[in-house]
Amino acid sequence: MIPAFLKMLGLLLPMAVMAIVLGVAIGSVSIAPAAVWAVLSGDGEPLHTILLLDLRLPRVLAAFATGGLLAVAGALMQVLLRNPLADPYVLGLSGGAAVGALLAMLAGLGTGVISGAAFGGALLSTLIVFGLAHGTGSWVPTRLLLTGVVVAAGWGAVISFLLAISPAAELPGMLYWLMGDLSYARNPWLPGIILLLAALLALPLGRTLNVLARGPLQAAALGVSVRRMEAVVYIWAALITAVAVTTAGSIGFVGLIVPHILRLIFGFDQRLLLPASALAGGILLVLADTLARTLIAPEQLPVGVITALLGVPMFLYLLYRSRSS
Repeated sequence: MIPAFLKMLGLLLPMAVMAIVLGVAIGSVSIAPAAVWAVLSGDGEPLHTILLLDLRLPRVLAAFATGGLLAVAGALMQVLLRNPLADPYVLGLSGGAAVGALLAMLAGLGTGVISGAAFGGALLSTLIVFGLAHGTGSWVPTRLLLTGVVVAAGWGAVISFLLAISPAAELPGMLYWLMGDLSYARNPWLPGIILLLAALLALPLGRTLNVLARGPLQAAALGVSVRRMEAVVYIWAALITAVAVTTAGSIGFVGLIVPHILRLIFGFDQRLLLPASALAGGILLVLADTLARTLIAPEQLPVGVITALLGVPMFLYLLYRSRSS
């Protein structure tokens, strides 16, 4: 376990640092590498320092934390439902969190209440999908996907209703936020702390999650308290999804793509997969946000557009593979 863990860190940590540096250095305003290095070493020009450290760096760190949270949430949902097609966006968790956050926004409540409302919406969506997808035995993939699609569609209808009754002046910002937007993500510390805690919790709980992934009967036979563990995973996935949604809006497919690719590289050990998801999800979203900022510069695309363009083909590929399994 330890050599594999060190191998994972040796691969992903340098990639994470490179992605963060790339995200800070690249933007609508070109800055030479020498100027970037001067800023990082403390000798840069004041204008470059403000641009890189005060504007770009908080956004890049927020993108990293959000991507890591979404990837960890996707990995947890795939363990809980024992299906590689599960993720917070497909199963409606992001939609539920978005509805909760929008309701709190329309009521003019503070950031703390918005995060709590998003958590409640994500938890409610999790309970609905989990309860309806269970059937008479284990989870059926078709029932799971159908339930997730229906719940996500239901949240989409509620979101459309909320947008229809919202003040016209607030609609552009709300629409961008719903598509996944990091333009106003200026405080990366809360999602960063939650991401660190989520990655650290994977170490003591990883072995139990490995057993749970084999099925509730086998897990119970091996001494795992299945109900309690499932409740922990519910709340954990809902909390980190809510934090991600309140930070950057509804960003899809990160939780689907990242865990699937990492399983192909590192295997199915959750003690390794969950910390790797935290790093790889952050790398993916930082690169996607950098592309969203520069593709049609000086205009910016919502980062959710980029992740959807990557995620839809991957989702269809997974559906094709699951057809023959």
